[in-house]
Amino acid sequence: MKRIQLGNTVFEGENDVYLLDGETTALVDTGVALPDVRGELEAGLAEYGLGFADVDAIALTHWHPDHAGLAGEIQAESDADVYVHEADASLVDGSEAPLFLDRDLQRETFDRWGMPEPDRERLTAFFDAVSADLSGRPADVTTFGDGDVIDAGGVALEAMHLPGHTAGLTGFAFDPREVPDHESVGGADATAELFAGDALLPKYTPNVGGADVRVDGPLAAYAESLVRIIERDFDAAHPGHRDRIDDPSRRAATILDHHRHRTRRVLDVLADEGPATAWEVSAALFGDLSEIHVLHGPGEAFAHLDHLADAGIIEPDGTAYRLIDPEPDVDALFPTTPLDDAVDGSEA
Repeated sequence: MKRIQLGNTVFEGENDVYLLDGETTALVDTGVALPDVRGELEAGLAEYGLGFADVDAIALTHWHPDHAGLAGEIQAESDADVYVHEADASLVDGSEAPLFLDRDLQRETFDRWGMPEPDRERLTAFFDAVSADLSGRPADVTTFGDGDVIDAGGVALEAMHLPGHTAGLTGFAFDPREVPDHESVGGADATAELFAGDALLPKYTPNVGGADVRVDGPLAAYAESLVRIIERDFDAAHPGHRDRIDDPSRRAATILDHHRHRTRRVLDVLADEGPATAWEVSAALFGDLSEIHVLHGPGEAFAHLDHLADAGIIEPDGTAYRLIDPEPDVDALFPTTPLDDAVDGSEA
């Protein structure tokens, strides 16, 4: 397995594309459809004597343009099979428009969050500025579901559905002993590693709520996904951005605890300031935001408010939320794991 790191000026952090080149050639994710990034991927493949035309299969962790953007271009040159979870397929094959292109969905979402008009205009201007870069070329896709196995580069990839960041986000579990020349952090004893996409990141917490507004109960879904990762106890995880994660279970537990901390902060905002919209809670948590974070901030706040409303701790008051249980048991809102006492979510 070879990691090819690509630049990313639209979203945070370098993207990771993973090359599996056994009897056949496969990629896990592709990077964003920007000319410079395409050139970087072509150069990265050329180091191993390969080009787009040599790619037999592409396994996508999710639909986001910085992961799936180049899939259609690669497929056009190679006729590669492009695999994506069924819940994200319509955003890769072009049959559904994403939020950054769908004005009706934008209006509905921004109304739900209580976003002021000047901030809507600012975010819409950002979408307009980057939409040509983010669209990419649609791909013909082959869908899969949780537990399905894909043969990619001679490696059996087990699809592990991990929704939250997107509806169809999927990690791919694999046995590192099947990967030629792969040096596992677990050494010869390692039997299970994970291509994690954006379900698990080493330096910051994946956004929930704003990254894919189609997800129902995004925080609850993501919490369960983190528990799945913890329970599998992988030897290592290979994320969609930045560097390998050598203790995935601990990292997942830290992120889960981070969301407990954030939920308490959301409750503090409502207790101190009274009823508040997702936009107002976001401002209290994150301050002024720019570019894509104008989407991610209130989306994250909404995910927490939605989770609290489902538990009956707060209730909607128009587009705002009112606290009705001043002393809730926040820990009971999240699944427990054996690692809870060993991590501190404020470090996430």
